[in-house]
Amino acid sequence: MSDGDYDYLVKFLALGDSGVGKTSILYQYTDGKFNSKFITTVGIDFREKRVMYRPTGPDGLSGRGQRIHLQLWDTAGQERFRSLTTAFFRDAMGFLLLFDMTNEQSFLNVRNWMSQLQMHAYCENPDVVLCGNKNDLEEQRVVKEEDAKELAEKYGIPYFETSAANGTNVSKAIETLLDLIMKRMERNLGQAHALR
Repeated sequence: MSDGDYDYLVKFLALGDSGVGKTSILYQYTDGKFNSKFITTVGIDFREKRVMYRPTGPDGLSGRGQRIHLQLWDTAGQERFRSLTTAFFRDAMGFLLLFDMTNEQSFLNVRNWMSQLQMHAYCENPDVVLCGNKNDLEEQRVVKEEDAKELAEKYGIPYFETSAANGTNVSKAIETLLDLIMKRMERNLGQAHALR
């Protein structure tokens, strides 16, 4: 596909505390690679990927494929970059919110990230997928799956246990987010047509 050759440009933002694996998740998704060295993201960075999206209709059949150009924005988790990263909240169509299963504080901070989103995102209830990352480190796990699922349910968002190291559920989490966004766009287009 050449540069202008896509139907939709979709922007995602990866959020979460520093060190939860935002950069690693995005690299795993776009390049299928994992770098075990921790390099702090300074401010904002982004990855891109082209995908085919096939919406599934109510009859279970998939419709015409749409070419999606995904821009995956990677944010710095540190507090000192917060004003910079919240400026990007308004532009993003969906959010991948990560915590580290081996770090309880990163899980407790999910609530803070959700309230930041409600304040700064383009709407009050944006599309969010919650990821408990580093599920390959099972023996170091401190956050229980039930607790994470309960929190996701409270916010009405999907939850996945992911591993940037081995790729577990990485594509699934991002494809779920894309699906939520595309369905929202369809609903909005349908409403716009109904108003005419």
